[in-house]
Amino acid sequence: MAKLTFLGAAGTVTGSKYLIEAEGKRLLVDCGLFQGLKQLRLRNWDTLPEKPSSFDWCVLTHAHLDHTGYLPRLVRDGFRGPIYADAATIELCNILFPDSAHLQEEDAERAGRRGYSKHKPPLPLYSQAEVEPVLKAFREIPRSDPFTISPQFTVRPHDAGHILGSASIELTITENGKKTVVLFSGDVGRYDQPILKNPEAPPRCDVLLCESTYGDREHPSDSPEDALADVINRVSKRGGVIVIPAFAVGRTQTIMYIIRKLEDANRIPRLPVFMDSPMAINVTGLYLRHHEDHDLIFTNEEAGGNPLDAHTVHYMRTVEDSKKINDVRTPAIIISASGMATGGRVLHHLAQRAPDRRNAILLAGFQAAGTRGRSLEEGAKTLRIHGEDVPVAAEVINLRQFSAHADKSELLRWLTGLPAPPRQTYLVHGEPAASAALKSAIESNFRWRAALPAYLQTVDLDA
Repeated sequence: MAKLTFLGAAGTVTGSKYLIEAEGKRLLVDCGLFQGLKQLRLRNWDTLPEKPSSFDWCVLTHAHLDHTGYLPRLVRDGFRGPIYADAATIELCNILFPDSAHLQEEDAERAGRRGYSKHKPPLPLYSQAEVEPVLKAFREIPRSDPFTISPQFTVRPHDAGHILGSASIELTITENGKKTVVLFSGDVGRYDQPILKNPEAPPRCDVLLCESTYGDREHPSDSPEDALADVINRVSKRGGVIVIPAFAVGRTQTIMYIIRKLEDANRIPRLPVFMDSPMAINVTGLYLRHHEDHDLIFTNEEAGGNPLDAHTVHYMRTVEDSKKINDVRTPAIIISASGMATGGRVLHHLAQRAPDRRNAILLAGFQAAGTRGRSLEEGAKTLRIHGEDVPVAAEVINLRQFSAHADKSELLRWLTGLPAPPRQTYLVHGEPAASAALKSAIESNFRWRAALPAYLQTVDLDA
């Protein structure tokens, strides 16, 4: 009996982990960190209900840490199998994991030095040394062709259009001669967006796991170019600085691309743009190298130079470079990680710039419950940063146009591409209200069976 256990992303957006069992073999699809609310983050420290040493393989949909960031902990706790992913995802993880470990070590050291942690001493979830065995375990699989992991499991990626290398995973399970196809949507991207191709139409499947991040809402219909131009012009005229907490993978590159387009069209002033994230700088290089993911428009634009460079961009690689931004007193744009303001260099910029009403904080994507980004989105007047309360007087703007996740209509559009109804649909990777709304829409539009799985629930895939 083939089984599926939801080890994460059930009733929440983060922590994607799905365990598939067939003929005594165990495959893990994604292995992400829980983020946001404290009760979710504490799950990262809990012992998994299944022993990592009992897992035979892991396959990844894409590189974002809520889908991959638990891997160092998994390997530390006994997992010894190969980790399968496409080339771009592997290269991104080689950048993301050391950075994630470094930030955790840095935060733990600062908390211990300043005494604002309850733990004595505060520890990182994993260290940089614990990242090395993970990177050695990666194995490349084809970008879109079938790949047989074992007699029980064959995977085939389908372009998800979310970030570089992102895929929906078609998993064919063979048990006692019977085949069952399970489709993991991963994070479904948006249609007609810059840089990347549209999401590929999903294949026929028996069981579907579909993300539901924005299952209860639509993104604004006005163009991201118009929205960003309005913010930059408004804030620069009053002498302010725009701080953009941006995901290093995907969001930073999209924002830079649009800034460049607006500058070329003389729609905004050519302000100093500080890319203050070594990870984002390195990821941008990968975005330019992996042509297989580019849409035709971006491919043509590359012929005229680097379309991901603003005209006055400054790449701030070192801590000393980052500190120099503190001296900037003229209008400027600071793009820095993390995207939900949960850590990283952006916290220093928020601490310095948030109290000044001339400035603006531009949120450019989903802000999970329990994050500083969500607090800003909900109108917080103070932020707790490095053990201190920072007043927020700056203008806070959320441009949902920049989201890399499909909204409700786009998810329904993607689902319409299925050649036939799945036998069962599970809605994952969404907060409860979003998943419930998408469930209702699927049932009313398609008359399919849809369910909201619970954390740690196990289901029979043959039922």
